Amino acid sequence: MPIDMDQPPRPTASSSTRSPSPQARADAPGTVARFLFPETTADHQHPTYAWYRVLWLTGVDYFSTLGYQPAIAFVAAGALAPVATLILLVVTLFGALPVYAAVARRSYAGQGSIAMLERLVPGWMGKIFVLALLGFAATDFVITMTLSAADAAQHAAENPLLHGALGDHRLAITCALLALLAAVFLVGFKEALGVAALICVPYLALNVVVIVRGFHELAVHPELIRSYRAALAAHGDVTSILLASALVFPRLALGMSGFETGVSLMPLVRGAPDDGAPPAARVRNTRFLLAAAAAIMCVMLATSSLVTSALIPAHEFARGGKADGRALAYLAHALLGDGFGTVYDAATIVILWFAGASAMAAMLNLIPRYLPRFGMAPRWVAHPRPLVLVLFVVNIAVTWAFQADVEAQGGAYATGVLVLMLSAAVAVTLAAFQEARSAERGRAGRAWARGAYFSVISLVLAFTLIDNIIFRHDGVIIAGLFTLAILLISALSRYRRATELRVETLGFVDQASEDLWRSLRGKKVNLVPIGASTAEGRAVKADRLRRDYRAEAPIAFVHVDLADDTSEFASRLRVRITREDDAYLLAIDGAVSIANTLAWVSEQIDPIGIYLDLSLENPVSQALKYLLWGEGEIGVLVYEILVRYWHSTPEDDVRPLIFLVSR
Repeated sequence: MPIDMDQPPRPTASSSTRSPSPQARADAPGTVARFLFPETTADHQHPTYAWYRVLWLTGVDYFSTLGYQPAIAFVAAGALAPVATLILLVVTLFGALPVYAAVARRSYAGQGSIAMLERLVPGWMGKIFVLALLGFAATDFVITMTLSAADAAQHAAENPLLHGALGDHRLAITCALLALLAAVFLVGFKEALGVAALICVPYLALNVVVIVRGFHELAVHPELIRSYRAALAAHGDVTSILLASALVFPRLALGMSGFETGVSLMPLVRGAPDDGAPPAARVRNTRFLLAAAAAIMCVMLATSSLVTSALIPAHEFARGGKADGRALAYLAHALLGDGFGTVYDAATIVILWFAGASAMAAMLNLIPRYLPRFGMAPRWVAHPRPLVLVLFVVNIAVTWAFQADVEAQGGAYATGVLVLMLSAAVAVTLAAFQEARSAERGRAGRAWARGAYFSVISLVLAFTLIDNIIFRHDGVIIAGLFTLAILLISALSRYRRATELRVETLGFVDQASEDLWRSLRGKKVNLVPIGASTAEGRAVKADRLRRDYRAEAPIAFVHVDLADDTSEFASRLRVRITREDDAYLLAIDGAVSIANTLAWVSEQIDPIGIYLDLSLENPVSQALKYLLWGEGEIGVLVYEILVRYWHSTPEDDVRPLIFLVSR
């Protein structure tokens, strides 16, 4: 018999506004899915599709890295690039893929690894952890937009047919593409699934043609293979080559992007009518999607790295070279002519731009999912258009800082990708060990084994991340700036929003409590907040108020218990109301802040007066108690919250009298 409300004016008995419960939030569609189908509501579910159709939405993020990955790999590893790529693929297939398959089972509504960690690490530590991860996620998605636009501009500027018109204005072209991206999101964006397939399938087909033509070139010119093998042999024997490649492969880590997007698309994947929780068919089909995407990408990365490393002169990969950031496009023009090369460039530009759209969609849903709920963002963040403009400004600033250089942004991109993957690995490791501790003896062994395996994967990803940071520290600097900005903005927003009413739902323990609640509303009682007390103590306090303050109306005593996790911004209250002679006792639990809860209860009941005790303790320590634990100089805080709320609402009736009582 709950009454749910999102801080409205006083509700009526017919109030039907509902805020999502924790489970409802957990079952909400994932980030990208919610953006692609914004009309989704609790009563109107978005359509679902076969996993091999949803695959292409993952592909625009994942497969688009073929536009720049082979060139970045050669710049980072030289002749070792194909071997380092093979090691990367082993980590992908036996590390990232199992991790995200486990995430799919534990986060099947598409929330991803960040939501898993939020559940596994409660309290302020979990909030700070999530905010830090949001900083790295922002790095990942923002650099996806800027790097993809920069590489698209590179393909356009280097095209022989367009170079005369576009010249070397890569920075201007990149900004124009980002402006177009923002404009599309300001207007609206639909039919993404069909468009993704129309983009990805031709793009992969064109890449297959280029790679097959490259292998044909190697077959008819075996001296190119001998030349490449000589360059590889310069690194020593097989053991030395493998060791050197293992040390250098972290610099190729941006080729593992796309898994987080794949999990976020789970709500679009068709399951079975009788799916339970977790929905076995949807989880299985999502795993097919992730495995198919990884398999396609592994084949494409391995073959493209080999043909580009063997066929393209090393100096063309250098900064300003014809293969800089566009190795496969270089081969498309060199081996198949400028006509085919132009078609390839056009397909690459489109998929890179669409990859930016996928990242923008993720950001537009990721930020509103967490920050407003934590009380750590202004309310306008929940609206997409202002957020699009903010992200556009950020994209332009990042593009200008990197001068639209593709290779220069690779480190920041890889850092964001690796942190998200590491967080996913840590999340499934913690979840596996948690399951092992509670599982039956027969299943506990398998759960411990999974936890140990995921621990090893976490260590490998941690090594990859640390190596990437050491080699390309600019990535962690950029991610650190994003994280610091999010933390500072979040702290300021939490401080500014601390005086909101901050109650999400109200429920009653029984029907009698609900009936009494309704009977108390509308200038019927005086509201008196109390700490723990006995019935005798309450009677003494009531006599004092009637004698000293002439409080003639019945008194409603209110006792508020804080929830275990006061780091949450909004309360989900549970109330029991009992009658004591001519007084009432409201026992409320689940609050995250006593003062905000009392102010909210006052607004709902609309008492004649509210009598607030003052402790007269040090105001600085009281303020810290309020911000950290929801306590403090409660009387003054209730007064401040109510007055501020009254200033923001119309004067529709007589406000309650407020008495600040010295003990």
